[in-house]
Amino acid sequence: MLSRVANCLYWMSRYIERAENIARIVDVNLQLLLDFRNLDEQRLAEHWLPIVLATGDEKQFFELHKNATGQAVTEFLVWQTDNPNSIISSIYQARENARMVRDQIPVEFWEELNRLYWFMRTPQARQSWKDSPTDFFQQIKGSSLLLVGLSRATSIRNEGWYFAEAGKFLERADKTSRILDVRHVTLPEKGAPVAVSQAEALEWSAILRSCSGWDAYKSIHGAEVHPKLVAEFLIYSDEFPRSVQFCVTGLNDALRKISKVPEGKFCNDAEKLAGRLIAELQFSTIDEVFAQGLHAYLDLLQVKLNDIGGAMFNAYIFQPFTNLEEEIMVQQEEQQQQSA
Repeated sequence: MLSRVANCLYWMSRYIERAENIARIVDVNLQLLLDFRNLDEQRLAEHWLPIVLATGDEKQFFELHKNATGQAVTEFLVWQTDNPNSIISSIYQARENARMVRDQIPVEFWEELNRLYWFMRTPQARQSWKDSPTDFFQQIKGSSLLLVGLSRATSIRNEGWYFAEAGKFLERADKTSRILDVRHVTLPEKGAPVAVSQAEALEWSAILRSCSGWDAYKSIHGAEVHPKLVAEFLIYSDEFPRSVQFCVTGLNDALRKISKVPEGKFCNDAEKLAGRLIAELQFSTIDEVFAQGLHAYLDLLQVKLNDIGGAMFNAYIFQPFTNLEEEIMVQQEEQQQQSA
């Protein structure tokens, strides 16, 4: 497979997952405000600013907006094309990557992604957002889940499939960690809180709903909501599809399907780093996480996930040419691929 094709499939999958996760974060935060009706301006800023901080886009945000108001944050995360990680930018970039590899994806998948892209460009999309943000976000999430289902039902399991799977799981693990980090300011710097107020319990249950994990969590822990239990579920569960450990396991499996290298060995840094992260997750505990500090742990986890993504690029996408003849041959192959 051409590195250009692999790169497009990888980023197409990541951007689809990114759009869905941003929709989840903003939607649940808006719904949570219904439980806190009498917040002053400062408290509202404290409610919205962590969302921007969690996505890692605070520098870009404050270049465009003075204050973290609800309107400014939602506009930035949903509609602002100057934000490369907004929902609209993510959908545009997912569609562009898919367009470049049309022959590599099922026609049903392309049609749904194209439909979502054109919907976001219509005045009706803005009107839907104004009339009912929840319905609007439901449509974004529904389209993303439909794309995942279409891909699983219609795609051949070749190298392209596994590059897309790697992108999906890497993005999902990163966004789950960022969603979990949204309310870290309510926690001690190190250690778990002894008691949790009703307001804090609502905020942590909102984190679970952001990941569609509320029902799965209740089946294990009942109605008791505690930051330690929520963090353990979203980091270490090997059965919940959006937990960090589940996603890193899926990422590791995809990498090994690409290289054909068995478990316990590695042929590049991406496999080495993914295997190391799985071992750390399997042989650590939530007590150790809170002893280190949840925010500090999640920051380090995000760095490790970024390192895996960088190692994937170096192993499969960035291929330095050894001579002029090789470069010309690869360019000819890419031109033939584009013509097809």
